[in-house]
Amino acid sequence: MKLSVDGCIRRSVYAAFAAGIASFAVPALAQEAPAEAPAAPEAPAVAPKSDAVKLERVQVTGSRIKRIDAEGALPIETITKAQIERAGYKSTEELLAALPVTSTLGGTQLSTGAGSSTYGNATVSLRGLDADRTLVLINGRRLAPQAGASGVAINVNTIPLAAIERVEVLKDGASSAYGSDAVAGVVNFILKKNYNGLEAFGEYGAPSRSGGGKNSRVSLTGGYGDIAKDRFNVLASISYEDSTALYGKDREFANTAVRLPYFSGAATGQGNIEGSYTPGTGQPSTGETGTRGPGFGNSPATGYGNPLAASGDCASIRMFQNPTPTSQGAPYCTYDSAPDVGLLPDRQLVNFVTSGTFQLAKNHQLYADALYGESEVTQAIQASPLRRSFMLTDSRFFETGVDPVLLIRPSNPNYQIASDYLTAQGFTSLVGQPLAVTARVFDFGGRTVRDKSTQQRYTFGARGTIIGSHEYDVYIAHNESQLKGKTVGGYFSQVAFASVVNQADSDYNPWSLTQSDTFNQRLVAAGAEYVGPTLSAKTSTDIIEASFNGDVVALPAGMLQYAAGTQYRQEKYKLDPSAALLSGDISGLGGATPPLDKSRDVAAVYGEFSLPLMKDLPLIKSLDLGVGFRGDHYDQIGNAFTYKANAGWRPADEILVRGSYGTGFRAPSLVELFYPQTLGTSEEFDDPGTGQTGLQVNALSGGNPDLKPEKSRQATYGLVWQPDESFNVSVDRWRVNIKQAINSPSAQLVVSRFRSGDPLYPDSVQLSSTGDVDSIKVITANGGALDITGYDFGAGYRVRLAQAARLEFNYNATYLSKFDETSISGEKSNKVATLVDAAGNPVIGAEGGGVAVRYKHILSTTYSKSVWSGTVTQNFYSGYEDGHDLNDNRHFIGGRSLYDLTIAYKGIKNTKIGFGMKNVFDVDPPLFIPVSNQFQSGYDAALEDPRRRFVFLNATYKFF
Repeated sequence: MKLSVDGCIRRSVYAAFAAGIASFAVPALAQEAPAEAPAAPEAPAVAPKSDAVKLERVQVTGSRIKRIDAEGALPIETITKAQIERAGYKSTEELLAALPVTSTLGGTQLSTGAGSSTYGNATVSLRGLDADRTLVLINGRRLAPQAGASGVAINVNTIPLAAIERVEVLKDGASSAYGSDAVAGVVNFILKKNYNGLEAFGEYGAPSRSGGGKNSRVSLTGGYGDIAKDRFNVLASISYEDSTALYGKDREFANTAVRLPYFSGAATGQGNIEGSYTPGTGQPSTGETGTRGPGFGNSPATGYGNPLAASGDCASIRMFQNPTPTSQGAPYCTYDSAPDVGLLPDRQLVNFVTSGTFQLAKNHQLYADALYGESEVTQAIQASPLRRSFMLTDSRFFETGVDPVLLIRPSNPNYQIASDYLTAQGFTSLVGQPLAVTARVFDFGGRTVRDKSTQQRYTFGARGTIIGSHEYDVYIAHNESQLKGKTVGGYFSQVAFASVVNQADSDYNPWSLTQSDTFNQRLVAAGAEYVGPTLSAKTSTDIIEASFNGDVVALPAGMLQYAAGTQYRQEKYKLDPSAALLSGDISGLGGATPPLDKSRDVAAVYGEFSLPLMKDLPLIKSLDLGVGFRGDHYDQIGNAFTYKANAGWRPADEILVRGSYGTGFRAPSLVELFYPQTLGTSEEFDDPGTGQTGLQVNALSGGNPDLKPEKSRQATYGLVWQPDESFNVSVDRWRVNIKQAINSPSAQLVVSRFRSGDPLYPDSVQLSSTGDVDSIKVITANGGALDITGYDFGAGYRVRLAQAARLEFNYNATYLSKFDETSISGEKSNKVATLVDAAGNPVIGAEGGGVAVRYKHILSTTYSKSVWSGTVTQNFYSGYEDGHDLNDNRHFIGGRSLYDLTIAYKGIKNTKIGFGMKNVFDVDPPLFIPVSNQFQSGYDAALEDPRRRFVFLNATYKFF
């Protein structure tokens, strides 16, 4: 009997899973290693009963005290290089997104950068508490935040996957150890150290469907020297990654923004009549030249319609007829942008990592390391829209006297098309007057931007042992992130384009995609198209730090240990927009971007104690207490003091009961404090007051120098049980509370709260004479609070089978029981498993994309024998409510299970060959009703990979 490929694959996976399932990363199965030392070999989570083997003290993320126990009072998840290879991750972003502890809520995905000016940024959000509250470290030390972004979060895609030895994720607040930004937890990338040999790696992968989305990676890693024998070791690793773009037209589930009755795209269309407009050269108090007639539409949905819509001919200009009329009762054309939107960008990444260690004397070492990463991301989206409201933010209109509008004058030979239409619709008062129209400017093609980000870090330090067992570590480090953005095509000067359209003898025809030779020649002569730089930005962080740790005194239950240190840090942030971006004159770039050049100094002292309280008593094999504190001083902000206490109780060798309680803070970034307040174009939003969707209006946004730090409290308690080295299980309950939360409210939140009558939002929205939203304010401010609670689960089992085979099961999960966010006005929003409230309005934070799913897990099983091994992984997330359809019916997305498969073969000398598939069954994402500002349509771009089934082949060769 002939079987389909999918059928064979499905049977293979089911057979593999019949053996059992468990987690991707067993919490702390591996013995943790210090931030600047090579990883120790795997060890059990609870120390073995035998004392015959002496275990080395090592340092774990979240604590500066070295300890023997691999599993302690802090919940740490470790992902080793072997686990990364088995899962087949293609980028650092993909690796982090798969972890149950991470969330799309509050993070930035590379795919969602389409149309959002994220400049190729990708960030990680632990617990859904935002990337700005998640601290990212390399070898236990800070990086400079991504230039051109919030001034806090790190672009994780500049961290080379090839150089990662393991990743440690601290699932608890750590401000007492690291200071600001560690409210939700810490992600610590440990890079290779003390390596000997030369190794080459290559991989190629592609979706099984046509289109883009291909990926290739190569790397070369070499190390020389043995510290114990040669007194030195040097290591260098270089890698290159390349991913090709994928577009909406390449996937059926994303190739249209019209799926009735669920959603209908409302992007600005071509040739919709906004109303009558009298040209002028003065500057009235409204800040615009000319005069709008009564009933002038503020968006395509509020104007006087489109002649082509009345004749059913929107398709002739690549539009479709909107199923609902405008507020004036007229039919109009809307643009379906979905086919032209990039689902995944084109991306290249080059990384170079090197490190060196020199044994200066018996107890003293010098060390240095350097990291350089260069990421170039090319994003492509639909052609730029243009209408009056977009042009009002462009100061060059007022400087040049050009009317901020696209005019069709009665003298235009195409005016008769509008005249006949307006007469037939009963809008005779507009006939004979100059008319303002909207445009989808295809003249210059689709918009394409190319952003190059670089991440650099250079560290030099010394460490060793002095006065017995006391250890020191002193280092200096320079961290730097730079951004260079530029347009490649599809962008143009609004003033130049409007000046050509508005000429007295213009023959511009908005109801055709073909313009006259005269019009096209005038566009060229006006220099309307813009290809050139957009934003140049740079952030830097310079650090000097000295730390000490060691034993204090022997107590009956063990040794009292300490760690203490001091740190000085200087942070700088500089934005240098091009003249075009500064003016706000380039259509599609979101309005004027002002410059920024600020810096500040941060000084800190910290300390930590580990106190063994009891040992070898009835029901108390051991009882240990840890306390930590930190004081920080920030220029412009003041002082912050945080503390943390944790305890670990072992009633028996195989059981650990643990708990911690602490405080945290997040200092406002230089961007949040000092970014100038400017008028630009808002992201898309829906107006519940009028029922209009996909609106964009003028928005006043910027920083606030009066911001105060956020304050947090967090608590965790749990249980680890490991009866032997082959099995372990853990459960932890956690809770985080945040007050004085720093927020830049979204356009959707401001409008929704204003329409609901919230007393704190009356001045945040300005209405036009027709009652439509005309402009909004979205200034950064302290306000509201967050309260979230959940559970983390982990389990693992390893068993040896007959004939030297081995089977390993792993399970890792997070369950979210509460995620409440309170707005500045005191309204509470429950965000667990929903993007909307009962009325269908977006919950707080959902407008930026991402959802707080209730439950998420990774289950895997690995079978190995001789030179073969295979791993099957199930990635699961529970369902959630995404929105209401056009008939106001609630819509839900069900739970999702996707399966991955990898196979490895090591039967060739010095060679390892790997094969794998992501999303083995090629399952499409569920239909998604967007409430966020994502340009992609049909699926949740923050949560789903549009490549679907992805097949890859790789090989590793060790020269020596």
